[in-house]
This record gives sequence, structure tokens and C-alpha cells, in this order.
Amino acid sequence: MNWRVYILAVTTFAVGLVELIVGGILPNIAKDLNVSLATAGQLITIFALVYAISAPVLLSLTAKVERKRLFLISLFIFTLGNLMTFFSTTFTVVLIARIFTAMSTALVIVLSLTITTRIVEPRHRAKALGLVFMGVSSALVIGVPMGIFITEAFGWRAVFLGISILSTISMVLIALLLDKMPIGEVVPLKKQMKSLANLKILTAQLTTLFMLAGHYMLYAYLTPFLVEAFDMNASWISICYLIFGIASVSGNAVGGWVSDKIGTSKALILIVSTFALVLFSIPYTVIALPVFLLFTVLWGALSWALTPPLQNYLIQADPQSSDIQQSLNTAALQIGISIGSALGGAVFAFTGSVMHLASFGTLLVLCALGCAIFSIKRAPVSHEHSADYSSAQHHS
Repeated sequence: MNWRVYILAVTTFAVGLVELIVGGILPNIAKDLNVSLATAGQLITIFALVYAISAPVLLSLTAKVERKRLFLISLFIFTLGNLMTFFSTTFTVVLIARIFTAMSTALVIVLSLTITTRIVEPRHRAKALGLVFMGVSSALVIGVPMGIFITEAFGWRAVFLGISILSTISMVLIALLLDKMPIGEVVPLKKQMKSLANLKILTAQLTTLFMLAGHYMLYAYLTPFLVEAFDMNASWISICYLIFGIASVSGNAVGGWVSDKIGTSKALILIVSTFALVLFSIPYTVIALPVFLLFTVLWGALSWALTPPLQNYLIQADPQSSDIQQSLNTAALQIGISIGSALGGAVFAFTGSVMHLASFGTLLVLCALGCAIFSIKRAPVSHEHSADYSSAQHHS
């Protein structure tokens, strides 16, 4: 496997920190900028929304830009956005900086995926994609603890200065060690979005959306779940998050390995169905903490194991639009997180208990399983569909 994939993984780690790290230091940001906690929470909301929209749109607008050059430009804007946050004096400035970092993060992660698929052999593709996503999930493992530690020692702004330094190092490594990438097929956004009219592609994308929505119905409220179930203190809650995060990192690698071993389609069915069983079982494991922790490991691993095989599945299903499918999949992931968090909050408010969230989340995961099965059983994207892309390319 091409060793440059590890550079891309380090880069996705650096940019992945920006979205994940804010949750742990929101009170510090709110207090320093003299805004309410709810207002500070908009920093997370705006990031997810801009991220979801930017991925497909920006990839289309920059289709004629050489990939390595675009990668470096995106990282430069990302670095500036974090420096803007570091020097900010008002909440409005931080909010604007979040918009810039969300847009550039979307491009960097999608480009990391598309470049990975071009520099590795097909037989190693799923494993390589798993390594790149391991960068993001590694940010999940240490992002919040790292952010809290740095904030306590140096203030919350230092967190974003540190991320700027990491992204600068990534820029240097990419500039020196990554070869130029030829410009791929130029397909207008209208034609790219038209790919979703194909039910095989649409339901594959919905698999990610429903899977993440089901997952985040409980994960977004894991802390109150741990308090209600075990009356945990802060130290034990941190340990549970760490266990979950480590499992998530391994899940990316396992997902890629399983896909390479048994095939992409079988891997999708296995991962989603097993995840549904594990998520449904979570409330029943609170009878004993060791049992719960075991299922937490399975839950964490499976929650991120879907991404590598699904990315590979989308490439196989429609190679002509592989770039846009990966960006749309990233958008589907972010939308799923938003929907799951919102529905989880609504159920929590209505029932007054977090114990029901896993059951409702399982229903969404079963929708993901149905979408996956439907997509797999559909015929491959037709030659006529590919011809549409070729025609669009020649007329653009």
C-alpha cells in the first residue's frame, strides 16, 4: 500500500479536530466571548451545516483545479480560519472563522479520500480509505480530552493555534511528498446531483444518513445516559468516552479489512445488521458495568466500520461520479448527525429519559439496513448513465 496514505491520514486528523474539539470547551468559549452556552452551541451547528453543503458544491466549482494545488489551497484557508479564531475578539468573528474552516475541512477530507483511491491499488483501496478515516476517528478519541487539557493550561484560543500548527506541518509534507494529481473528469454540478436520481446510488447514500442518525440519537446524549444508568462521575464518563473513541479508530481499520476479505456488499450488510443488534442491546447491558463496557467497544467499532466499505461501494457502483459520490457521502454523514441529535433531543424531552433513545435509534439503523439491501439488489449503474457523464464532460 502507498505510504503517502499515512500523510493523508495525518491531515484528516488535523482538520477533524476542528469539528470534534469544540464540544468539550464550549463553556470556556461562551464565558470568554460573553455569550450564552446555547449561542456558543451555534458554532457546532453552523459547522455541520456548512460542511454538509460545501462538500459537493465546492468540489464541483473547483473541478478544473489540479488536485494537489487545490489540497494546498484548502489547507491554507483552513489554517487562516484557525488563526482567525485564535486572534478573535467577538463571537461574530469566531462564527465567520467557523464557516471558513468548515468549507475548507469539507474539501480537505473529500480530497484526501479521492486522492487515496488514485494512489493505491484497487485491492488495497478499502483498507487505505479506512486509514484516512482513522485520522478523523483519532481526533474523536483525543480531541475533547486534548482540548480540555490545553484550554485549562493556556486558554481555549491556544487549541486553535495548535491546530493551525498541525495543518501547516501537513501543508509542508503534502507540498514536498505528494505528486501532482491529474484533473479528473469535469462534470457540472447539475449532472453530478442527477446521479442521486439513480436509486442504487441514492439508497447507498441514505444508508450512511440513517446509520449515523440512529447512532447519534444515543451518542449525542451519552453523558446523561451514563449518569442515569450508572450515576457515573466525571472521571468514569471520560473513561467511557475514551474507550468508545479507541474502539472507533479500530472500527475504521476493521471495516476496511472486512470489506477486502468478504467483499463490499457483504461487508455493508454484516456491519449495519450487527450495529442494529448492538445498539438495541445497549439499554439492557446496564445490569453490569463490564457488560456495558464490552458492548460500548462493539458499538464504537461498528459506528465507524461502515465508512470504508460504503465509500468503496460507491466507487464501484458509479466510477464516473466517484468524486462527487464521496463528497455527497460526507454530506449525508453530517446530515445524519444533525438529524440524529435533533431527534434524540426531541425523544429525550418527550419521555424524560435517555433509556429509550437506543430503541428509536435502532429503528433508524434498520432503515439504513433496508436501504443497503435495496441498493445492493439494484442493477449496476447503466452504460447510458455513464454516457450522460461523458456527454456532460464533452459539453462543459
